[in-house]
Amino acid sequence: MNPRSQPIAIIGPGRLGQALGRLLVEEGFPVLYVASRRLAAAKLAVRFIGRGQALRLDSPELTQVPVILLTTSDAALAPVSRQLAARSKDWSGRVVIHTSGSVPASVLSPFKRRGAAIGCLHPFQTIPNPRTGVRNLPGGYWGIEGDPAACRVARRWVRALDGVAFPIRSEKKILYHAAAFMVSPTLVTLMDQSAKFLKHSGVPDNIARPMLGRFVTETVKNFVKLGGRRAMTGPVVRGDWAVVRRHLVALRREFPDTVPLYKELLRAMLRLAGKRAPRGIF
Repeated sequence: MNPRSQPIAIIGPGRLGQALGRLLVEEGFPVLYVASRRLAAAKLAVRFIGRGQALRLDSPELTQVPVILLTTSDAALAPVSRQLAARSKDWSGRVVIHTSGSVPASVLSPFKRRGAAIGCLHPFQTIPNPRTGVRNLPGGYWGIEGDPAACRVARRWVRALDGVAFPIRSEKKILYHAAAFMVSPTLVTLMDQSAKFLKHSGVPDNIARPMLGRFVTETVKNFVKLGGRRAMTGPVVRGDWAVVRRHLVALRREFPDTVPLYKELLRAMLRLAGKRAPRGIF
């Protein structure tokens, strides 16, 4: 059978499920069903994906599909897997893949015990909404783990999206997810805090956000090209501790709740730069 002719059922179509579903359809992969606990949610997802029949999660048709893509929340993976796998005694020859970055493929063991190949495909990318996902998933990086048959299907999808697939150690998967956590929501949080500092210092909002965007974009480019230590700039690298002390004085006066965060970041910078702070900084 042509790999692109294997029908796919997408279960739990949130932001990632809708984005990936639409991209797969555009690349010629047949999305046959889109299922959710609420039929209305499945119908909305079908409209975005552009193909497939909307079903409820308890629909019997789901037990007959060759490839199932579970894009539910992490917390829903185990119960959904148990419920769906129990509807058929024999899942031989089927492939079941989930998209969680923190949960190993073994959460799908109810399917494996009934003969299915199980795996995981996770995009190392931020997806605030389906349309953004359609834009930024192609050409991206995808972590893969699980049974060989499931990994083959996952790699086929990644190749179709001009992406790069890499293996994840199942037993270390939560650390892999923590790596993503460290540079996405935390970066947004830090940028938002920086924007507050800028606003307090008189910089208009319509300037602060694009200015921070350009600043951070160039910093990221330097990191990719040079690595962490060589890309680092600022008073810690220069040893300008007078500036750091003045930072702390200003923060204690204007934003006292940020002082512990500033100090923890300072400690991490020192480790990366291979430097030590003078007495009195901490």
